[in-house]
Amino acid sequence: MRKLYFILLSFIIIGTLSFTYTKSKKIYSFKVESIDGGYIKFSKFRGKKILIVNTASNCQYTYQYAELQDLNNRYKDKLVVVGFPCNQFGNQEESNNDAISEFCKIRYGVTFPLSIKTNVKGDSASAVYKWLCNKSENGVMDVDIKWNFNKFLIDEKGYLIAHFASNVKPESEEILQYLK
Repeated sequence: MRKLYFILLSFIIIGTLSFTYTKSKKIYSFKVESIDGGYIKFSKFRGKKILIVNTASNCQYTYQYAELQDLNNRYKDKLVVVGFPCNQFGNQEESNNDAISEFCKIRYGVTFPLSIKTNVKGDSASAVYKWLCNKSENGVMDVDIKWNFNKFLIDEKGYLIAHFASNVKPESEEILQYLK
């Protein structure tokens, strides 16, 4: 009987230990290839909020590049915008990386970091987007990206705090409330 009690107690203790809470991974563990060469290292942005956006050059929301750049300029001390060009929605980013970079700089004056053209959903999604879209990885929410210009806001400590659909403008109160 004593042996059975010890075995049961062991299972309870081991079971309790295996279900202890662990914090989700922070964005800082990721780096992605930059459209300009090299890497975008998210650890470089510690202490700032990060607004991550899947972008496209031929979309009804492409005008948001200008607003994203304005936001990046206005809040440069506490926010960085990072764009992820993507061709998964309506083939609206068919250009190569050089053409995307030139389009963004010339047409919209984009100076914020852009990754190389990237998949943001499905099995081929980048590791950053797998983290952003899966509660099991980010600890906050599951998100199904349905179109270009979805926005994810990361806090100063590297944790996901909000998601905004395509139609939420970068300079909307929904986003600005986090930057005041």
